Amino acid sequence: MSSAESFPIDFSEFQPLPLDPGATELTADQKKTLEANIKFCRDVIVFFTAIADAKGLGGHTGGPYDTVPEVMIAYSFMLHSQESGKDNVLPIFFDEAGHRVATQYLMAVIEGNLPVEKLLHYREYNEHLPGHPERDFTPGVKFSSGRLGHMWPYVNGVALANPDKKVFMFGSDGSQMEGNDAEAARLAVAQKIDLKLIIDDNDVTIAGFPSDYLPGFDVGRTLEGHGIPTNTGQGENLDELYARMCGAFNSNGPMALINKRKMCPGIEGLEGSNHGHDVIKTSLAIEHLNKQGRPEAAKYLENVEKLPGGPDYQGSRGAGKNRSLFGKFMNEILDGMSEKDRIASVRVFDCDLEGSCGLDSIRKEHPEVFVRGGIMERGNYSAAAGFGYEKGKQGIYATFSAFLEMIVSEITMARLNKSNVLAHFSHSGCDDMADNTCHFGINSFFAHNGLPDDGHDNTRLYFPADQHQFKACLNKIYHDPGLRFLFSTRSAVPDLLDDNGHAIYGENYTFTPGRDEVIREGSAGYIVSFGETVYRALDAVITLKADGLDVGLINKPTLNVFDPEMMKKLASAKFVLVAEGFNVNTGLGCRFGSELLKYGFQGKYNNIGTNKEGSGGLWQQMGYQGLDPQGIAQSVRKLV
Repeated sequence: MSSAESFPIDFSEFQPLPLDPGATELTADQKKTLEANIKFCRDVIVFFTAIADAKGLGGHTGGPYDTVPEVMIAYSFMLHSQESGKDNVLPIFFDEAGHRVATQYLMAVIEGNLPVEKLLHYREYNEHLPGHPERDFTPGVKFSSGRLGHMWPYVNGVALANPDKKVFMFGSDGSQMEGNDAEAARLAVAQKIDLKLIIDDNDVTIAGFPSDYLPGFDVGRTLEGHGIPTNTGQGENLDELYARMCGAFNSNGPMALINKRKMCPGIEGLEGSNHGHDVIKTSLAIEHLNKQGRPEAAKYLENVEKLPGGPDYQGSRGAGKNRSLFGKFMNEILDGMSEKDRIASVRVFDCDLEGSCGLDSIRKEHPEVFVRGGIMERGNYSAAAGFGYEKGKQGIYATFSAFLEMIVSEITMARLNKSNVLAHFSHSGCDDMADNTCHFGINSFFAHNGLPDDGHDNTRLYFPADQHQFKACLNKIYHDPGLRFLFSTRSAVPDLLDDNGHAIYGENYTFTPGRDEVIREGSAGYIVSFGETVYRALDAVITLKADGLDVGLINKPTLNVFDPEMMKKLASAKFVLVAEGFNVNTGLGCRFGSELLKYGFQGKYNNIGTNKEGSGGLWQQMGYQGLDPQGIAQSVRKLV
């Protein structure tokens, strides 16, 4: 660790405190040191996560802030294990709430694996501190958590591989909603796995309070039903918490400590609020740090400047955030029905991400058809499919695109039952994704898992290029039968323009499912693209044309249907390059070339897409993957 010369909180304040879990009461001096360490760590977390807010990066303060007391006690047990020579604790802070990554970065600094100054660049591009922990990407981070609620089954295996060590896993009431935790609980009990679950139960998720929208859900009763012994207490009562953690440590087999607390205890303006889930606002952090006696840290925050946004692009203008507009456009459809018809024919299922997927506006305007489904993506998709089991009924579902990988089996079941589901998957691709690799929605073609069956499978994947095409697409496909997947990005996308500066998808535009569209003609060859990559490819096309290379551009908004007329056109092209934000191994490009060959294509072909683990940052992610205009143009030049 370095001094506080550039980091305005001095890490020499932190005093490593080995504690023997065999001694179940803290001495006065031990408690004083532990309290000081807790305050120190919470101040640091507030400070460096607030920097990310000031820079416009986001970054989740509440979860890591809340769980500092139990993390510090577990760390003290780890230190005692090392210093006593017992080596009976695995020194890893496994956490199934990946957005609590600030804990991992803080501990990496405390343990001497990460320079403290790195915390000043939390979630920035190419600084190796993304929004979820990634093993071997950040020095000192020892595991990759993936998405919320995915660690417990994995840690069961880790504990089985280390039978002579106590293993800690930190959880939350939100992560415990995920269905695979139920499977993990049953295995832990059956195999008597010596795993200690430390669960933060603050009754808060992104969309609100589980006690309101899932009134039957209780973490303790759920775990006890699987046979897990539990101990519930107050997370902010340090003496009680310490004694309970000692008891769990000294027990054999699995045990869960459920720690009740309000979210962000002691932070005025955030305590008890679901707004604490995300990053603390800079103004609140400044006020809080001043009250905590950290004037230098507060002053530092006052001088942090927001990072510049992305570049301007040729061939487009303005911006529309399709992930939010989904709710607005859906409300316009719902407004056209009577309330009786809405209740009879439509149900909208949220997975705790309503504000990120546009469902919050549906909840506000049409609560009669809205279901607050909690963090249960698999079950909610099947529920939507079940509602859409009958002709004329429509299940509507929304979550992040990365989570599509979790529901592939449920998609198959829905397809076999000929269900009607309109699923909106936001945060597609890698654009604007500071949460990094585990939140990349790049394997969305997994939804296209039916059989050709002479065209009987009507599953469709749609990824419109701008807000106007998005609206036209939604209006067109809403009443279609079967499974429809509509994708949008976390980032806003600009409106596409023709050569005369007019909107391509203006008022007279009609969306036709399955039809590919010419954005620019070209005699040298064509780029085929969709979604957020289209406007970047258009910029590249304009540059290439100016350089004397007459490249055309095709927008393919229906991803999994080949347009025969367009394929005939492209089959005579000198080259075709598919540029997409999806996985280069599983996306459109890896199958488009094979289809071209069926039409007699003899030109040059390549496909580019997301091909590397993420780099942190926001709009920079696309350039890092070679998917910005410069990268696309470079790929064209290499091809020709």
